[in-house]
Amino acid sequence: MRDKPLLQFQGVNTYYGDLHVLKDVDYDIADGEIVSLLGGNASGKSTTMKTIMGVVRPVSGSVRFDGQRIDTFATAERVRRGIAPVLEARRLFPRMTVFENLEMGAYTRKRGAEFDADLDRVYQLFPRVKERRTQLAGTLSGGEQQMVAIGRALMARPRLICMDEPSMGLSPLFVEQVFEIVQQINRQGTTIFMVEQNANLALAIAHRAYVLQTGRVVLSGSAADLRRNPAIQEAYLGELQVT
Repeated sequence: MRDKPLLQFQGVNTYYGDLHVLKDVDYDIADGEIVSLLGGNASGKSTTMKTIMGVVRPVSGSVRFDGQRIDTFATAERVRRGIAPVLEARRLFPRMTVFENLEMGAYTRKRGAEFDADLDRVYQLFPRVKERRTQLAGTLSGGEQQMVAIGRALMARPRLICMDEPSMGLSPLFVEQVFEIVQQINRQGTTIFMVEQNANLALAIAHRAYVLQTGRVVLSGSAADLRRNPAIQEAYLGELQVT
C-alpha cells in the first residue's frame, strides 16, 4: 500500500519571518490511509496543514501530491487536484445557509450530476445536515458545524482530506460520531491526514502516525505501536526523549 505515497513531504523547511517552524520534515501518506499528526502547541501541526494547502510555502524541500510537485500551486489548484481541508474551528460562512456552505466546497467544479450525487452522499452521511440545509450555518451547534465542514470538504470530491483538530470544542457524543464518520469516509476510499490533540482518539482510528516536537518529526510508525509507546504521553507533558 505504501509503495507510492499520495502525499509526500521531503526535507520541508518553513518560516514565519525569522521563526523556523518546520525543520527538515518528511511525511509519506499512502493512498487509502488514515495518518494522524500528533504534537503539542507550537509544534508545527497547523503549519503542516497550511503548507499542504499552499497558505504557507516551503523555503526549501518539496511537497508532492500523486508524484507531482505542488509547491508553487495556488490553493484552488490543489483543491482541483484532489486535496480538501477541514479547517480548525470549522470556519464556516455563518451568514450563509448550510446548503450554500456545502455548495462552496464544490466551487472548483461544474454543477451537474456529480454535484448532485456528492450532495446526496453528504446527506446520507449526515442526515442532520440535510435537516438543517436551509438554516444559517452560524446558528448550528459545534458538532453540527463540524459535520457541515466535513461535508463541504467532501463536495470537492477529494482524494485526500486534511483535518485540523476535528474534535476541538465538541461534546464527547459528537466527537464519537465525527470519528466514526472519518472512518467511514476512509473506507469509501478517501485518504485522511489528521492533526489531532487527542492522541488516544487519533491513534484508535489511524493506520500510522507522526509526532512533531518543535517543528521536527521525533517519532513515527504504526498507530498501534505508538499507542503502546509511553513516550507518546511525554510528548504532551514535556520534552520527548528519543534514543
